[in-house]
Amino acid sequence: MKRALVIILLVGAILQLVAGCTKENSEARSMEQIHKEEGVPVEVTKVIEQPIFAKHAFHSVLSGIKETTASAMIADKVEKVCFSVGDRVAKDAVVITFPTDNPAAQYFQAKVAYEHAEGTLKRMKNLYEKGGISLQDFENTQTQFKVSKANWDAVQQTVNVKAPISGIISSINVQEADNVKSGDKLFTVTQTRQLKARVWVSEEIISDIVTGNAAIALWQGIELKGKVAQVDLSLNSKNQAFGVVVEFDNPGQRVSSGVNAEIRLLGNAESKSIVTERKNIVKEKNHYYVFIARNDIAVKRKVVLGREQDVNIEILQGIAQGELLITKGQMLLEDNTKIRIVSQ
Repeated sequence: MKRALVIILLVGAILQLVAGCTKENSEARSMEQIHKEEGVPVEVTKVIEQPIFAKHAFHSVLSGIKETTASAMIADKVEKVCFSVGDRVAKDAVVITFPTDNPAAQYFQAKVAYEHAEGTLKRMKNLYEKGGISLQDFENTQTQFKVSKANWDAVQQTVNVKAPISGIISSINVQEADNVKSGDKLFTVTQTRQLKARVWVSEEIISDIVTGNAAIALWQGIELKGKVAQVDLSLNSKNQAFGVVVEFDNPGQRVSSGVNAEIRLLGNAESKSIVTERKNIVKEKNHYYVFIARNDIAVKRKVVLGREQDVNIEILQGIAQGELLITKGQMLLEDNTKIRIVSQ
């Protein structure tokens, strides 16, 4: 009796399982049948031409729009450092001084010669105005004074090293009492309201870059907007590339000179192209395809791709303006599949 009951329950379970599988197969066939009879539901968009700008990425060091380094003109000991890194200085402000008693500077000799020439010029001017000397003698005295003044100015710049431009002192390479040689770099003054960078562009894409093209610099989450300021016309033999100078606004001077940033250049758009999102393209082996809606049929079309811009990509060949591109449901399609457009 118990054995018969077990058999009955087992048979019932099997029948229930078979019924469930039959129901699932029935539903699967039903959905397939619906697609076959009514068409696969898809969304489409009309193909139009629009501009596309290829983005080219590089890495380069940002520097101040103007940046100048002052060097020692004599070998001597640094007497005084008048400013610190980060200080703002005006053009011709004295930043570093050297002793005036250095024989190589000839500081006092130049000073005496200048003062003597200045006094002589004043006397000769009075004589000339009274007719006591000729114009040629007066002009000769003027020339000697100009030479003495130029020598005196040069000597002063030797011992009193001035800021060559207005800006911020971005680096100081010496300290007081340091011994330096002629030509050693002393300090750098930078203007950072704007920054610039030089990138090297290959000959394959240099034709896509022109002066005025938009550019972006990215550094630690900060984005600076700028533009291409200069494009070299000849290939640099050392880098085997073309030099491109890019300038960026630096509001708030949040980005410092000397940092390594990602530089993105927006290519030149000479004409409009057919552009679509990459998700609308199907890849099979080494070829790319899209699906075009023609009446109630999906037509599989091989395409040739071009430039990329973010999630968009250019289609050079394969579809034409005005055709209906299938943008949703294409993964369920094959060539000549019946479709039903649900959104356009």
